[in-house]
Amino acid sequence: MKNILVTGGAGFIGSHVIRKLVTSYPEYQIVNLDKLTYAGNLENLKDIENAGNYTFVKGCITDEKLVSEVFATHKITHVIHLAAESHVDRSISDPLIFVRTNLIGTSNLLLCAKNYWADDFDNKLFYHVSTDEVYGSLGMDNSLFTEQTAYDPRSPYSASKAGSDHMVRAFWHTYHFPIVISNCSNNYGPNQFPEKLIPLFINNIINGKALPVYGKGENVRDWLHVKDHADAIDIILHHGKKGETYNIGGHNEWTNIDLVRLMCDTVDQKLGKETGTSRELISFVKDRAGHDMRYAIDASKIDNDLGWTPNYTFEEGLAETVDWYLNNSEWLKNVTSGAYKEYYDTMYAS
Repeated sequence: MKNILVTGGAGFIGSHVIRKLVTSYPEYQIVNLDKLTYAGNLENLKDIENAGNYTFVKGCITDEKLVSEVFATHKITHVIHLAAESHVDRSISDPLIFVRTNLIGTSNLLLCAKNYWADDFDNKLFYHVSTDEVYGSLGMDNSLFTEQTAYDPRSPYSASKAGSDHMVRAFWHTYHFPIVISNCSNNYGPNQFPEKLIPLFINNIINGKALPVYGKGENVRDWLHVKDHADAIDIILHHGKKGETYNIGGHNEWTNIDLVRLMCDTVDQKLGKETGTSRELISFVKDRAGHDMRYAIDASKIDNDLGWTPNYTFEEGLAETVDWYLNNSEWLKNVTSGAYKEYYDTMYAS
């Protein structure tokens, strides 16, 4: 029996993790703690919101009283910590929000868990989900981020995530607190808020809007389908070794410009347009401050130790993702208009 607290469960990755746990493990109780910021949308969980083993709690991970009450009320045994501010551009314009949520919020969760578990750590786990961006930037060679790569964060976002990783590890070493960490590459797939590259550009292509690419579009990212990530989280939750870190990557490196061109051609094909039509929307803009050149994950540890490998190729995953956004135009409309947030703000008004 597990009573699992998932933080940020109304967000993109969190909603896929919640759905997998609720449907795969009916004997578990799953509690979703989410502040419902702009990126948290309960529409992402409509299909399981009435499940008997699912509970939603609106609140912030920095709220010590609330988090402590959640642990006590729901007798939490496991935490999957996904709640985070995660958009680099937003971190550049307002770094302190990222410090408060990602570093202070994580520290509060750790302390609340430690206090509630009262140093009885048998059958307990604090699973912290992080990012490959804490490792910094790779050169344009065959090098990869491993679990031993030194941290070198380059943005306020990645610095705040690096700080939270260090705090989680400090609890492991200082208190023998039961933790595990995973660092993943760029996620994509259904339900992603359209501030991130793939859903933003799919929406822009559908609406004939400009596709602004940073610099020359030469930056490289390793893309991981969100359902593959949810599968990896499931495996690490159940079989990961306490105190360990696991890198999760999609084995899908693409330059930004090649990715955008593929999106253009994929959407054109789906909409019956002549190939190349949407490429006319591409423009190049001033590069982002501190823009990391390349991320790429060595995921051999999770493969060798736990038997996980990604199922999706990028072409397959992107085609499926485009189909989802085309078939869920009402969801996309509500998200881009902000109507979803007005609805849930009213429903959960304090």
